[in-house]
Amino acid sequence: MTVILVRHGRSTGNVSGLLSGRTPGVGLEEKGIAQAAALPERLAGVLDEVTAVVRSPLQRCAETVAPLMSALGDRERGVPEIVDDRLLEVDYGDWTGRPIRELLTEPLWQVVQQQPSAAVFPGGEGLADVSRRAGAAIRELDRVHGGEHGHGLWVVCSHGDVLKAIIADALGMHLDAFQRIVVEPASISVIHYASARPYVHSVNNGGTLTPPPRPEQAGAVGGATGAP
Repeated sequence: MTVILVRHGRSTGNVSGLLSGRTPGVGLEEKGIAQAAALPERLAGVLDEVTAVVRSPLQRCAETVAPLMSALGDRERGVPEIVDDRLLEVDYGDWTGRPIRELLTEPLWQVVQQQPSAAVFPGGEGLADVSRRAGAAIRELDRVHGGEHGHGLWVVCSHGDVLKAIIADALGMHLDAFQRIVVEPASISVIHYASARPYVHSVNNGGTLTPPPRPEQAGAVGGATGAP
């Protein structure tokens, strides 16, 4: 089964200099609205294969997938929009709403950057817990929404650190290396979950998505084309 990971478009929180976290009422700003509007065209080559859209319950994710759901609704088959709390933004606890420039001076900031597996936000959750909940959600949802014979595509819309943790897991990376991954607002990443292992086809794609290889091609020797 293949999952298309979409980070929400640029939000008012992204440009405020504050750590928004789960603060309610944080929606898309002007550029983010344009990014959301462009999402159906960027996914035009695979829209007919999408079996479900699963998102974080936060406003900025709902606004990001709204144009996509409208485009999918124009088709004859129904595609569900599913809200899953396991894809929520990190619970930053007492850090929520604080200016990022202040957080840079906190000793925990260096732990987040250098050893995120050990980082637990005061009054919030640990990044290791985020990785576990998000990874378990993706695998469970993939079994449900991957489509018949695993040929389906489904879409997830979530948040930067959550998606980075999912990608790091798919790459077989320790969580302590996940800060090496870049997932910008409105970017697309693609993972195919095969029986033996995940295959990461794209990370931080800011353009149009080309259809990923079919499952039977994913593990071909020499790549999908069989080239040496």
